[in-house]
Amino acid sequence: MSNISNNLKYLRKKKAHTQQQFADIMEIKRSLIGAYEEDRAEPKYELLKKIAEYFDLTIDEFINEKISDAWKPKPKSSGSNLRVLSISVDQNDNENIELVPVKASAGYLNGFSDPQYISDLPKFQLPIPALRQGTFRAFEIMGDSMLPVQPGSLIIGEYLDNWNEVKTGETYIVISKNEGVVYKRAGNRFKENKDLKLISDNKVYDPYTIAADDILEIWKAKAYISTSLPEPTPDPTIETLTQMMSQMQKSISQLNRN
Repeated sequence: MSNISNNLKYLRKKKAHTQQQFADIMEIKRSLIGAYEEDRAEPKYELLKKIAEYFDLTIDEFINEKISDAWKPKPKSSGSNLRVLSISVDQNDNENIELVPVKASAGYLNGFSDPQYISDLPKFQLPIPALRQGTFRAFEIMGDSMLPVQPGSLIIGEYLDNWNEVKTGETYIVISKNEGVVYKRAGNRFKENKDLKLISDNKVYDPYTIAADDILEIWKAKAYISTSLPEPTPDPTIETLTQMMSQMQKSISQLNRN
């Protein structure tokens, strides 16, 4: 029998539910519970998610772990915790780069681990060696918080399985329950049960923090695609030169104090 069938039967009995009682909780027919426990069928993604949440498990734990009295769950907030990542491949079994447009970003929060949702996203390949080894996804960004990267640009990120590898000052696409899809610079290293500080390159926007247990995925920015070409750098004016001198004086003063 599969882990799903064994785990479902074990967890249901541990809760002292009959098949009918559990079916009522899940709002499905009792015969389906029997089919799942006898390994004659497997729940679809949405039901898997509902069952896992009911037993306070991740989908990965419910599918891949052999749950028993001796089994102990891993800490859920660990930056190195194993996560389920859905991907798509081409006809030669090469991983695609899926594109998450702005209009699909809200749906991505619910479907990011659903293989069917991921397979329905636009996808492409790039003949760039640096983007061939690893798992990559492209996210369309809007707004001017990360200028000079222009709104509408595609940020290509590499999947970061171990969040402890987040480095201060580097840029990431952070997927979270409350903020959705954002492209920001990390203001600190990831620490278990701590907030992650996110900084915009456009200083008009203030930094803010996001709770570790609010984060769903982190992708390390590796490249971007934009149809907006950079403008030429304007010649410095007296005002900008004065500001530069003032900033240099502040920096020197700070160094002297240290």
